[in-house]
Amino acid sequence: MLYHVYEWQRAALEPARALADATRMTFSNPLNPFSRNAIGRSIAASAELFERMTRRYEKPAFGLSETEIDGKTVAVSEEIVWRHPFCNLLHFRRDLPKGRSEGARYLLVAPMSGHYATLLRGTVEAMLPHGDVFITDWVDARDVPLSQGAFDLDSYIDYVVEMLQHLGPNTHVIAVCQPSVPVYAAVAKMNADNDPAAPATMILMGGPMDTRLSPTAVNDLAAQKGIAWFRDNVIMTVPWPHPGVGRKVYPGFMQLSGFMSMNLDRHVIAHKDYFLHLVQNDGDSAEKHRDFYDEYLAVMDMTAEFYLQTVESVFIRHDLPLGKFKYRDWTVDANAITQTAILTIEGEKDDITGHGQTRAVLDWCKALPDSMKVHYTQPNVGHYGVFNGSRFRANIVPRIVEFANTHASKGQAKAA
Repeated sequence: MLYHVYEWQRAALEPARALADATRMTFSNPLNPFSRNAIGRSIAASAELFERMTRRYEKPAFGLSETEIDGKTVAVSEEIVWRHPFCNLLHFRRDLPKGRSEGARYLLVAPMSGHYATLLRGTVEAMLPHGDVFITDWVDARDVPLSQGAFDLDSYIDYVVEMLQHLGPNTHVIAVCQPSVPVYAAVAKMNADNDPAAPATMILMGGPMDTRLSPTAVNDLAAQKGIAWFRDNVIMTVPWPHPGVGRKVYPGFMQLSGFMSMNLDRHVIAHKDYFLHLVQNDGDSAEKHRDFYDEYLAVMDMTAEFYLQTVESVFIRHDLPLGKFKYRDWTVDANAITQTAILTIEGEKDDITGHGQTRAVLDWCKALPDSMKVHYTQPNVGHYGVFNGSRFRANIVPRIVEFANTHASKGQAKAA
């Protein structure tokens, strides 16, 4: 019922949003003398703030049209190379000079945790100069008709395996946060099966592999509430007129409210500063705020079965570190990983995935030689800084590229 109330509220606010937008345009028009004084700019700023805080943010575009290769700018285009109901595999094709190798092949597995894959725009942008980049472009569950069936944690792992098989041998898979668990399970299974498409390396970044270690507020919430609370309080039914009407989901707006509440004071200050930047006609600062929140406030729904299984197995029962995590009828075995080198990356100030939670994987994989296991903790970054920002570009990307080059399978083209 809450989902319906949310939709009704959005619809009821549409006239007010239209009025606010008209007010903003009126008092921002250079022909209006009030646009040149503090009163007019305050009215326009108030109207814009109201409109932005009450709108539904649609899926952003990646907008990556070029990159730099060997000191030259080359064009980049997007193409879908693999389609399934809940995910498309997106390839960023670079217009390389004739004879230039594509370099290492990277599969970025984006989080399915409320935000779209475009949250990794900066990650993709930083990796493009170094190799051939693909990313999982997850589909909003509210847009998938019930006729397409269910999507659970096993389905997620199925998708990862199928994508790696589609890309073929010598792929380097990078999991950012949430997908670390299903990617790890997929890679373990492919190693156990001696699948020739098993990736050359697996890079796990800020992933909740063992949430018993350095538990954060996110981990504590799951432990305190229990799975029944989540099933009764956050699972809702997609209302009409969305294509997925009738599907049980964990709505994106619920996840967003959780994200916002964790750092509410920071968001309040950011919006207050945004208002002041508009009044002061500080266009650059205002545009940075718009860019960040256009991405941050664009959220997607997750299927109920995937969300509940993830919460229960990863955050409540701790199946993976206890050796009880199952993929279909197979118990995931860390010792099955003998072919895929592993790099784990954490942020020193990560308040989502606690210190040591990702690195724990390296201790589990006893059959993998120490020379194929590396850990790196990036100083002075939080969760977001593990996969985006200046320190990511300067310190983490070179380590990923070096690791991929070091452990590339025989015959693979080296990363640029």
